[in-house]
Amino acid sequence: MKMLVPFLLPLITSLILCCSTDKVTADLNAAAETSEIASKEGLAQVVNVVISGNENDYTFNVTVVSPDTGCEQYADWWEVIDLDGNLIYRRILTHSHVEEQPFSRPGGPIAISESTEVYVRAHMNNKGYGSAVLQGSVEKGFDAIQLNTEFAEDLASADPLPEACAF
Repeated sequence: MKMLVPFLLPLITSLILCCSTDKVTADLNAAAETSEIASKEGLAQVVNVVISGNENDYTFNVTVVSPDTGCEQYADWWEVIDLDGNLIYRRILTHSHVEEQPFSRPGGPIAISESTEVYVRAHMNNKGYGSAVLQGSVEKGFDAIQLNTEFAEDLASADPLPEACAF
């Protein structure tokens, strides 16, 4: 039996990794470029999204890079919007992430079909939206793109909004 253990562990690990139901949807090289843009702009940027769940009931685990300094400057939400600029889902971030960069937070349920194209973007409490966002669908995956920071900027005053910053 001890002889089988070295062979079983790699086999089990590969099965878990290849058969996971999570969908990693952003290219890591594009994420690195996005991260560079974030530091130049001084704005929050979405660099990755992992999606799990089923149609009309997805969970997005979104990774954000932001130049947080505390409650005076921090990423206060990430959101999913359609290509027309309508808010589909917003995940409020209740505190700054000064010592945790980049950071990932899940949100949902996100009620979209597998083929619905959306943008995933982040917002800074004192500077607004970043231009480096992810665009795509659950079905086709997501790509890092540049989106005008003024696109659907009126959503910055739409509910839900953060009540306060904890730290």
